[in-house]
Amino acid sequence: MVGWILKKILGSKNQRELKRLMPIVHRINEFDEQFKNLSDEALRAKTAVWKEELAKIPDLENQWKRLDEILPEAFAVVKNAARRLKDRQHSFTVCDQPMKWDMVHFDVQLLGGVVLHRGRIAEMATGEGKTLVATLPLYLNALTGRGAHLVTVNDYLARRDAEWMGQLYDFLGLTVGCIEHDQEPNVRREQYAMDITYGTNSEFGFDYLRDNGMATTREQQVQRGYHYAIVDEVDSILIDEARTPLIISGPATVSTHQYDKWKPLIEQLVRKQNMLCNRLASEAIEKFEQGDVETGGRLMFKVKLGQPRNKQLLRMMEDPEKRRAIDKAELSFYQDTRKEELFALKEELFFTIDEKSNESDLSEQGRAFLNPDDPNAFVLPDLINEFTEIDLNPDLSGEEKERAKTERQEHCDAQAERIHNISQLLRAYCLFEKDVQYVIEENKVVIVDEFTGRKMPGRRWSDGLHQAVEAKEGVQIDRETQTLATITIQNYFRLYQKLAGMTGTAETEAAEFHDIYKLDVNVIPTNRPVARKDHNDRIYKTRREKYNAVINEIRDCHTKEQPVLVGTVSVEASELLSRMLKREKIPHNVLNAKFHMQEAEIVARAGQPGTVTISTNMAGRGTDIKLGDRVAARGGLALLRQLRRRPHAQLWRSRSHDENHGALRARGRPGARASLVEQVGRDGAEARRATQLPDPKTDARFRRRDEQSARSRLHLSQRDNRFGGAAHTYLRSDRRSGAGESEGVYRGR
Repeated sequence: MVGWILKKILGSKNQRELKRLMPIVHRINEFDEQFKNLSDEALRAKTAVWKEELAKIPDLENQWKRLDEILPEAFAVVKNAARRLKDRQHSFTVCDQPMKWDMVHFDVQLLGGVVLHRGRIAEMATGEGKTLVATLPLYLNALTGRGAHLVTVNDYLARRDAEWMGQLYDFLGLTVGCIEHDQEPNVRREQYAMDITYGTNSEFGFDYLRDNGMATTREQQVQRGYHYAIVDEVDSILIDEARTPLIISGPATVSTHQYDKWKPLIEQLVRKQNMLCNRLASEAIEKFEQGDVETGGRLMFKVKLGQPRNKQLLRMMEDPEKRRAIDKAELSFYQDTRKEELFALKEELFFTIDEKSNESDLSEQGRAFLNPDDPNAFVLPDLINEFTEIDLNPDLSGEEKERAKTERQEHCDAQAERIHNISQLLRAYCLFEKDVQYVIEENKVVIVDEFTGRKMPGRRWSDGLHQAVEAKEGVQIDRETQTLATITIQNYFRLYQKLAGMTGTAETEAAEFHDIYKLDVNVIPTNRPVARKDHNDRIYKTRREKYNAVINEIRDCHTKEQPVLVGTVSVEASELLSRMLKREKIPHNVLNAKFHMQEAEIVARAGQPGTVTISTNMAGRGTDIKLGDRVAARGGLALLRQLRRRPHAQLWRSRSHDENHGALRARGRPGARASLVEQVGRDGAEARRATQLPDPKTDARFRRRDEQSARSRLHLSQRDNRFGGAAHTYLRSDRRSGAGESEGVYRGR
């Protein structure tokens, strides 16, 4: 109570910090007024004077002190230059799209720039102009001549921002470069030599690995130091992908894979498993109809072990009674006293699948099917005992002993390679779906980033998994690779002497940022109040009902020419909705990993009257949708969300879906948003967790102040087996209220 009263009187820590920074903002504006009378040459000359002055200061600490002293004047120079470009209606081209400069820094953006210069994280609502904010500290820190880096999440944003903001840097006399995929080393060296360099986190990291792990001379290195960096979408890069290793690999000297050899047998094995699981599901249905719920639950648990995405299983999970029986059987078999029974149950299948750990395991029946003539085909020999027996054999000469050891070693390697190939093929067939985890392009398997929905050409899964997926899809199987150098994203960014970041969702990770990177978070207020209304969530029993609700929502909006953005979680889901809209004869655009090259054009049209856009995860795409004329009068841009909980994602919604909403931001202008989601869990523990309210961290994201909409709904169905039992609980209560089969159950936030 006392703390609450003090907070009301004195303000929060963030409010007090921003209040201390406001005098700097006032000084910046005062300098800006003074600079209005300067000529372009006089304004540009200030850059050269400061660079010359800072070059005479050899010590980095003293350079930083001088930067702090000139900060108000330097920021005013940048703001004044932006105003001059706007007043002259400066025209230019960005990513082959014509543009006009129409931006001048607001006070809140100046505040964000001060925070970034001081090596902190600025949380700014998506659409509040973080791209423009970064120009302030980048300009100031580039004056030292040591280089300033801006790290984005993809090549498109790096190129766009470098060309866009480069107009401002060029006006002030600074050079700007951009690191892109497939650039030659000499080109990269030139880009790093620029005053300001844009690029992706992976490109910066891989250049570091090449410089320090593969380059043999200083002339072969391209980077020149790690002075100052701003990380865009800092929570995604420094938290979500913190432990993701960047690996430079080369082709293995010898290719020993047998994926093409084992593929036909694995296909037959998977087919037999599917037939077995379908038969078990049919038997379970009969048992449920006869009233033998316990046996039916046991049979369906067996199906769940062998084929967790079985359609009949997912359909049964929609029935609360059958779901309860399956969960009861699962909990019973995982008791310590029934381990032997669980093992026997698994042995009745050809193999088992564990979605949580992304693993598959052959049973004895499966091993016999793959290699019936050799019972020891999947048993690794005990080399230590065999080598000991060879050494103790008096009948063998020294040369014969070495030959025998070599033969046993080669036999063991062949056994291990066979087991590994089969295991990876099973994972490829049972756990990796086309158009979800990857797409096929130009006869190659291209991985799709689970966070952004973007394709990642050139990236490959390790440990032979990529070759297994290539074999599954019938494309060319490339040679295995071996690791040459590796570093994690976290360790790479720790190299920078001063690090800052910006994002729309950082406050909820403030403790992690401070503990890991010693970075503090400041929340920057929006320039205008946000106009948005949230409606209640909706829960549906089946995926079909949920998708029908999506189509009905789109039809209603399209009838009154209200633009609609439909967010999906996979390429597969976006194409399914596209097919449904085609049947309804509703014109629409699709933006997913398959059509990302048309991104700029699609996004540019998404806010026009009557436009329907289907998009996979928009996180990190960084392009605000501009609302067309009379759109605000029609209710703004409607955002229909579908949220499927991914493994390890936050309950109810993830940060990446927060960023999805940023696409419709237009600084205070109204919009409309509805959330359409399908979620259901796999085990009792998840169900108990999911029936609780979201934790404060998740709830904070769910109620982000910058989400502008007239309505918001969360639609749940029981067809997704990666979520807890929240939908099941709400639907069970819905039965008591007497709601219809296809009606959505409302749940207030």
